[in-house]
Amino acid sequence: MNTIRTAMLLAAMTALFMGVGFLIGGTGGMMIAFLFAAGTNLFSYWNADKMVLSMNRAVEVDERNAPEYYAIVQAMAKQAGLPMPKTYLIDNPQPNAFATGRNPQNAAVAASTGLLQALTPEEVAAVMAHELAHVQHRDTLTMTIVATFAGAISMLGNFAFFFSGNRDNNPFGFIGVLAAMIVAPFAAMVVQMAVSRTREYEADRRGAEICGHPLWLASALDKIARGAERIRNPDAERNPATAHLFIINPLHGERMDSLFSTHPATENRIAALQAMAQQMQGETRAAPRQASTPRQADQPRPSGPWGEAAQPEQPAEPAKPKSYPWGRNPTGPKGRWS
Repeated sequence: MNTIRTAMLLAAMTALFMGVGFLIGGTGGMMIAFLFAAGTNLFSYWNADKMVLSMNRAVEVDERNAPEYYAIVQAMAKQAGLPMPKTYLIDNPQPNAFATGRNPQNAAVAASTGLLQALTPEEVAAVMAHELAHVQHRDTLTMTIVATFAGAISMLGNFAFFFSGNRDNNPFGFIGVLAAMIVAPFAAMVVQMAVSRTREYEADRRGAEICGHPLWLASALDKIARGAERIRNPDAERNPATAHLFIINPLHGERMDSLFSTHPATENRIAALQAMAQQMQGETRAAPRQASTPRQADQPRPSGPWGEAAQPEQPAEPAKPKSYPWGRNPTGPKGRWS
């Protein structure tokens, strides 16, 4: 079903691309737009993820130079039953993250240094679980292709500034050029918004299932949203067509939960996660207790973001070197974030 949906989306974006070309240059412009769209299709499938990572100046990391961050991604991928994705770090103070890649075998997740500094390990795990949910649902291919096409269509609309319509090659004349300048970027924006909005709730739900604690993700979304409001992301501002890839809209001025926002309202997402947490708690209370497990009320419980949700018990592991923090190990390989 996802493959069919992606094919339909590609066809719709190609038709939109050809329509813009027709408005700008008539039949000749439509043919040029078709050839350009075909090339964009091929490029998007194989290279769009690399382009998106490059736009955000993401640097690949591993267990040597980002041990804690890498271990969290590894644990969440194992919990989700997915191959280990490539792990990237973005040197950016705005807390945010995204996933990309054409399939789970060629997926990548990226988090900003601001996110790793602002969130607790539990919240980072929930954010990575959300991004892995996009990978598992195969949203990343569609969302990355939409980002590429939306940027290309917006660029094509801007080219209209350099074309002057005439009766020979453009039946709509100046009106066609004006329509291409205004309608084409808007149409591409609406398509990418529709794709993103319908999938964020599902990724929230599945991400909460992967990490096991919906409130971890709810707390992370609240912190990321507040951080995105205060801190600008210049790379995302220069490439607004990629905004829908992020877990929270990195651009300023987008807060409405309507057709004209790239993400659902954070408050609505948090409310859905809180309702999910209450449902999970109700199911836990309804389950019969085992008589052989006494209640240990006096023992301290592992702390989560609120000190209430306990972490699952993990087998003892050898002590790891301090990462200063989040992988900034001065004795290990250096990166741009060091």
